[in-house]
Amino acid sequence: MSDFISSIILGIVEGLTEFLPVSSTGHLILVSDLLGFDEDWTTTFKIVIQLGAVMAVLILYWKRYLGIAKDVVTFKLTPNKLNVFHLILAMIPALIVYLVAKDFIKNELFGPAPVLISLIAGGILMIIATRVKRKVTAEETDDISYKQAFGIGLFQCLALWPGFSRSGSTISGGLLLGTSQKAAADFTFIISVPVMLGATVLDMYDSRDMLTSDRLVLFLIGFIAAFIVAMIAVVTFLNLIKRLRLEWFAAYRFLIAILFYVFVMM
Repeated sequence: MSDFISSIILGIVEGLTEFLPVSSTGHLILVSDLLGFDEDWTTTFKIVIQLGAVMAVLILYWKRYLGIAKDVVTFKLTPNKLNVFHLILAMIPALIVYLVAKDFIKNELFGPAPVLISLIAGGILMIIATRVKRKVTAEETDDISYKQAFGIGLFQCLALWPGFSRSGSTISGGLLLGTSQKAAADFTFIISVPVMLGATVLDMYDSRDMLTSDRLVLFLIGFIAAFIVAMIAVVTFLNLIKRLRLEWFAAYRFLIAILFYVFVMM
């Protein structure tokens, strides 16, 4: 299959899966393996097209980001309202782990076998987070404390393992730390923009030799496809993830892992 068509397919897969706790990166790795996509630069391609889906979140939450920025400018930073310190605390752990272990992550974890393992492990985490009873202290994002934001950031480190899922890890972490699923989901999407922007910039710098003119066209195709599909799907998926118990997504992850192993890897 041509790289042109593969770029479109992967962009669609990214747009459909970025907002669900099923791991968009894991799906991209498995689908690119099925398509026989060029392994020399697929890691960079996957990171870049994720930016297309993240831009959809930026548009959806632009008022929230504008409000956070306004509070910074006017020095109205209070712990009982979501502010820039919540975002920083949630970003720091994953940023540190990524900078320390990025070579290991790219060389050892970006493959079908590690993804299948993390799909299962992430699903188990979701079931545990759903079953363990915790007192809910944060019904809305503005109720999330600095301590909870940092704790969610620690859980986000798991998402550096492709297949674990950023939203799956952070929503599970939020539930275990006392947030409602709605608050955890909203917070997950809000922090996804700065996290993914930072990851994309770092990855593109590290992989700058891969950014040749012919590949830039494929990057752009995948980016546009991911952005369009994500814009169409985002409202539906945001409502879905706030209503459905994580156990349903865990069951899907188990099914995908089993099917891929049986029909592709065996």
